[in-house]
Amino acid sequence: MKIPPPVKVSQDKIIFDVSEIEAILQAPPMDVKPFEPRSVLLKNREGETKTMLVREAKLEEAVPLLKIIRERFLQEENLDEVKDFYDIVGARVYAEILGWYRHRLKDPYTLVGLCDGELTGFANGRLMNEEINISLHTMAFDRGFRAEAAMYFIKCQYCFDDLGQDEFWSTFESYNGWKRWGFGMAQPSYPWPDLQHELGGARVYYITKKYWETSIKNYLTQMHDIRVDREVSEELLAKNEVLRLPVE
Repeated sequence: MKIPPPVKVSQDKIIFDVSEIEAILQAPPMDVKPFEPRSVLLKNREGETKTMLVREAKLEEAVPLLKIIRERFLQEENLDEVKDFYDIVGARVYAEILGWYRHRLKDPYTLVGLCDGELTGFANGRLMNEEINISLHTMAFDRGFRAEAAMYFIKCQYCFDDLGQDEFWSTFESYNGWKRWGFGMAQPSYPWPDLQHELGGARVYYITKKYWETSIKNYLTQMHDIRVDREVSEELLAKNEVLRLPVE
């Protein structure tokens, strides 16, 4: 779009350094407390157990994460064969990881759950502001061990116990997600369409700090007999220093 200047100018062209433009396009980050690693003992119905370390993903780990999302969720050519909304979930998670990697997502956090280095769980979100935490997606790559439950709960824990925020906002693309977290945690929702979640303008389900303290804080133990341990040994950290993608 061009409009003639209403006054004489000394320069017809003004050239920008792209680093000056980047300062505008890339929002300045908030001063956010880093995520501290923690562990959970996962169990399946057969009684098998394994320890999952949950830590913040490293920026360079975005590349293998993009790879597994692309291979697992974005290869189905026949849309009629897709189940449980994995295609739209995969596409959105891919874009979110890429947004984090390319610095085009405001104040994101990306968490990985690792068992002896192997990717077992994934969770991400971002900070809208100092008060509100936006949950984006949660995934399990080893089904049956309730890794997804642990990852979602740990996002809530990070919001309230670590960052001291007031609200945690979610929405749900699949029936299973809504059943487990929206209904399962008895989350209320804001009036729609007055308030909409950024994922497709869907309904906002929320947890307040008071509700977290009085009810949800014991959800993981009560419903799944899973406890989060904040005391993490150097040995466990070393075992999970390098992320490995699951073969199957």
